[in-house]
Order: sequence, then structure tokens, then C-alpha cells
Amino acid sequence: MLTVAPANIAVIGAGTMGRGIGYVAAINGISVNLIDLDAERLNNALHQIDHDLNKGIEKGKISTEDKIRAMSKIQPTTDMAKGVDGVEFVIEAVFEDMQLKKKLFSQMESLVPNSTILGTNTSSLSITDIAQATATPSRVIGMHFFNPPHIMTLLEIVRGEHTDQTTLERTLKLGQQLHRDCIVVADSPGFATSRLGLVIGLEAMRMLQEGVAVAADIDRAMELGYRHPMGPLKLTDLVGLDVRLAIAEHLHREIGEQFRPPAILRRLVRAGKLGKKTGEGFYVWK
Repeated sequence: MLTVAPANIAVIGAGTMGRGIGYVAAINGISVNLIDLDAERLNNALHQIDHDLNKGIEKGKISTEDKIRAMSKIQPTTDMAKGVDGVEFVIEAVFEDMQLKKKLFSQMESLVPNSTILGTNTSSLSITDIAQATATPSRVIGMHFFNPPHIMTLLEIVRGEHTDQTTLERTLKLGQQLHRDCIVVADSPGFATSRLGLVIGLEAMRMLQEGVAVAADIDRAMELGYRHPMGPLKLTDLVGLDVRLAIAEHLHREIGEQFRPPAILRRLVRAGKLGKKTGEGFYVWK
């Protein structure tokens, strides 16, 4: 079967990940409907995409013409029915909440043709469980992008228990068109990346909590000693401490004690210190 790359997609959620996925699609020539019920969040997303495109121009990675072309590909809307109408792919990119995702997938399925692929940008939740909210679980697939999507090229594609081969092949084709480096993994808790990355991140938090070293030195140990591009605590600040906590709680339930969230993580989240997006986490951001 010939697999053709899609001409249009919809992204549900205009937060950090949703707008980043929208950027990646648009810069690669794919029309994208960016959907969010919050008009202010949509407006902020467009401003951030514009800012990121300008950064690309400054660094010589794209031209002014590329930016104009990309911005013309993005259509923001607060109307989900309008946003998903006729698209070949829908990528959901809302917060890591199983019930919210199931509700969205149930709604999406009733609004799109049977040929539309339903993707979820989850970093840890079960694709098989999400697909249970639909009557056609064969077209549900995990598409785990990494933050920030316009810089991080990895795309972790997660095949659920019922995901069929056509859905997988079409998703790989989309990943190729988006110039992502794709890996395919089974639907297991944390997949490959979150499961491995969180082990390091949580241990770094415990070390900080125990006074083994300050945050900067723990991060430098991994950056210089193991050639990690970014230390685990700085990465957690970038991802969001609330996001990391939600993933840790999920994996703690699914796998065991090694994923129990450290007290320092819970304390910072309770204090509203969620990382770069709030100005403070393990580091103070300006």
C-alpha cells in the first residue's frame, strides 16, 4: 500500500507542546489547524511561534520567506469541530490527564472521517487505554514529541495493542515529512524515553535533597561526565515540575518504588515553582 504524506493536520492544545508541534508542521509545509478553547492561549501561541521563527532567521536556519510561508500555514480556532473537519491527522497535545484525553478522543472520533489518524502526544499514558474511548482503536497511536519540538528532533511513536499497520505506516510517513528521527516502541509504562529519563531525573532530585551536591554541579556531572546535552534538573525545569510529577506518580503506580516522587519535587510543585514557565524550579529563571 502506498503511504502518502498528509497535506493537513489538526493539533488540539496550544500550550508549549501543541504550539511547538504546530511550528514543526508549518515549517515543513503542512497546513495545521491549531485548536484551543482559550482564545488568549491561542494568541500567545501564535506570538511564540512568530518569536521562534524570528530566532530561526537570526541563526540563519530559515529565511524570511520561510517564516511567512510557515505562518500562513497555521489557522488558529477555538471551534474543535471546525478545526478537525477534513484533516488527515489529529494530534492531541493537552495535559497528561487520562480522563481528559479519553473525553477528547471520544469527541474527536465523532467529528472526523474514519480515515483520520488520531494521535496523542503523551509521554507516559497508555495508548491502549486512551483508545478504549473510541470505537476504532486501530487508528489511535502515540506521538511523543520532545520539548521544545522545533529543536528536539526525536519522535517516539507508540503502538497500542490495537493500532494497525496502516496507522503505524502513515504516522512514520508524517514523522518523515516533519523531519523527525522516529523510534517505534510498544505501549508499556513510560515507553522508552520517559522510563529511562525519569530514573535519572528522580535520582538527581534525591541527591539534591540529601545535599550530595548543588543543582548546578549535579547537572554538570551528567553534562561533562556523560555528555548529556542538558543536566537532569535543568531538563526538569524545562519540561515542568508538574509534568514530571504527574509522570512519576503514574510510573510509581505502574512499575514500582524506583519511581516514587521525592519530597523535594512535591514541595516545589505545591509552592507553584514549576520550572522555567513560572520563573523558578530547581533554578531561578529570568
